Amino acid sequence: MATVTGPRRAPDADTPSDDGIDLPELEDGHWMHHATRFAHTSFRAVARRLPYLVAEAVRLAWSTNRRDTAVTIGLNLAAGVMTTLGLLATTGVLRELFAAGPTPDRVRAALPALALAAAAVTAKGTLTVCAGWAQARLIPQINYAVELRLFEATTAVELAAFDDAGFAEEMDRVRDRGMAEAASIVDHTVNLITGLVGVLATAAAVTVVQPVLLPCLLLAAVPEAVTAVRMARRQYLAMLARITRRRRMWMLAHLMANRHTAAEVRAYQMRDFLLAEYRRMMTVETRAQLRLAREQSRTRAVGMSVGGVAIFAVYALLGGLLLTGVVALAAAATALLALQSARSSLAVAVFATNNLYEDALYYQDYRDFLDRAGERVAIGEGRPTSGFDTIELDRVSLRYPDTDTAAVDDVSLTIRRGEVVALVGENGSGKTTLAKLIAGLYRPTGGTIRWDGVDTAELDPAQAAAQVAVMTQDWWKFPFTAGQNIRIGRYDRPADRGGPSIEEAARAAAAHDMIVDLPFGYDTLLDREFKNGQDLSGGQWQRLVAARSLYRDARLLICDEPSAALDARAEHALFRHLRRRPDRAVVLITHRLANVRHADQIFVMRHGRLVQRGSHDELMAAGGLYRELFELQASGYLARAAGAGGPEER
Repeated sequence: MATVTGPRRAPDADTPSDDGIDLPELEDGHWMHHATRFAHTSFRAVARRLPYLVAEAVRLAWSTNRRDTAVTIGLNLAAGVMTTLGLLATTGVLRELFAAGPTPDRVRAALPALALAAAAVTAKGTLTVCAGWAQARLIPQINYAVELRLFEATTAVELAAFDDAGFAEEMDRVRDRGMAEAASIVDHTVNLITGLVGVLATAAAVTVVQPVLLPCLLLAAVPEAVTAVRMARRQYLAMLARITRRRRMWMLAHLMANRHTAAEVRAYQMRDFLLAEYRRMMTVETRAQLRLAREQSRTRAVGMSVGGVAIFAVYALLGGLLLTGVVALAAAATALLALQSARSSLAVAVFATNNLYEDALYYQDYRDFLDRAGERVAIGEGRPTSGFDTIELDRVSLRYPDTDTAAVDDVSLTIRRGEVVALVGENGSGKTTLAKLIAGLYRPTGGTIRWDGVDTAELDPAQAAAQVAVMTQDWWKFPFTAGQNIRIGRYDRPADRGGPSIEEAARAAAAHDMIVDLPFGYDTLLDREFKNGQDLSGGQWQRLVAARSLYRDARLLICDEPSAALDARAEHALFRHLRRRPDRAVVLITHRLANVRHADQIFVMRHGRLVQRGSHDELMAAGGLYRELFELQASGYLARAAGAGGPEER
């Protein structure tokens, strides 16, 4: 991944090496993906792309809520009209007040224009508030829409997509920033429109009052715009220069205030080391922040000086126009009021433009990811299915992305309903990958999988998946109650459909007594980050995961190391239950070969290929890898039994 700061520069005042801190360069976070591109993009290039960005933001807002979008833009435009009317009315007030005659008469003559000016100011304020309300309503609606679209996409893609490093990286980047920037580009676009409308409104008023004053307005506004752009860019580049140090400070802070690291920090007495590192980082960071404040003040001072010269030039020009009678005093005063309004609106527009461009880059990542995710959704031919009698794998292979060898290579086998089938082999032999192929979690890159003679690619994906339950060795601790953790195995089961109850599934997995002993039984929340939350041991969690799979009551049950964390009693109860169901096919993966002795078929794998098959007795008689592995495990038990019985015999 590209670095945000590009090639390393020679050390300068901002680099921590001056203080003896040599920091390796960190890879960019997903939220900094476009930082370098933006840092080296000129404001002119940003401005050229503005029309497209504005159109994209308006389309996004319009697709989310047409009424709020129309109200937001319409009221901001109306507020701009009120700005123009207010300035024109102010000119009328000043003209009457500066006219010849007694003061009371001048005040009375100015009252109609004064009332119009007050009404325009009031109307502008009301319109601005209402526009802000509509704009604020848009933001949560956009957030909801884009988040829902993202998660609809990520939950629909095939499992193989997550093995694609590029897809996974894009997903993380979109989730961490791209999704959040959708609302931001709309927000910044509205602010940009508001600022531009304000500038155009004041320019229109000045043009109506006295066209010759328009150059004065531009003369005063240009230095303000240039200074704002340079300030924003300087601050952004300063942030990039400090980002590696800031991220390392965050890493240290996370280590020192984290429940998961607390035990090791204390066991290895790392406190002084971590605090010393943090102090050194903080010293350099504080010096850098003070330096940035000094540079910002210097830049601001230069900008104010240039702006002051421009304002002086405007005053001098206005004075000359007044002395020569080209411009009336009331018009000159209105021009000064318009100048203040234009400067404020221009600052809003410049700030919004800077932010809009960068945010749009990340939002484009979001749109590109949705397009890519749409290409990774598993789509079958929609053939209905309610189960199977046989599953046949015909020369099936699977190769993961960016790998030279196949994880499963040319495997053929048949599984029948009512059978318990065991997959045996050493680590890395392809057992888990083969089980995922059988479960339909992966589509083979070679060969065919058939249910009762029908290619699974022709089946309706949802109906086929409903026939499968998977008991994985790497489970996720869902932050739900114990009962919910079981029920999500088949959360949508109709009330009139048969199947085990939550308690029955828990009893079958030897989890019921454990759950009942929890503070709130099946209603106990299993996450300590929440109030009254509890946590379980690894073996207890595995029982719960087993109960979830049994509650699913599927025609095909994949058990990948289902007893790795179970004690002997719970393991015995689980395997006894797995052998009970003649209407269910069970695919069992386990390194404890004593548990596969009663399997109907045992398939032995090595390096992704099927090297042996048969029953336990057949494989033991044939010799080979299975017998070797079984006798290695059996010898360990026999040695321990002999050691335990030795003293008694003596």
